[in-house]
Amino acid sequence: MSRVCDICGKKPAAGKSIIRHGLAKSKGGIGLHTTGISKRRFMPNLQRVRVKVGGGARRQTVCTACIRQGLVTKP
Repeated sequence: MSRVCDICGKKPAAGKSIIRHGLAKSKGGIGLHTTGISKRRFMPNLQRVRVKVGGGARRQTVCTACIRQGLVTKP
């Protein structure tokens, strides 16, 4: 299954997962220290739904944001 929304083109975004240890200065510690950074991907919430296209219906991969906005007409 493709990871791209057929309507809005939303696709995975890149980011980082940052791990911090220590007690915050505001709580009496010496501050948070970054101990690890690893790459991660933010995946869109995609669903396979039947969509009315032209005279018939076909399956498309659509993100839930498009479904909620009403951009999808179900048969």
